[in-house]
Amino acid sequence: MLHYSVVFLVIALLAAVFGLGNLAVAAAGIAGSMLVVFICHAVASQLVGRLRRQ
Repeated sequence: MLHYSVVFLVIALLAAVFGLGNLAVAAAGIAGSMLVVFICHAVASQLVGRLRRQ
């Protein structure tokens, strides 16, 4: 999932360079959303892993 977030970030940067503002905003929004989901899953996974060891 982190990979897709980086891909959408690169798409946003390229779209911004080429002057495609709407596409850049959309891709940046998708990248941000996927990054938040990734962070939530990573934190949840760490918490579940620690709770199982105890």
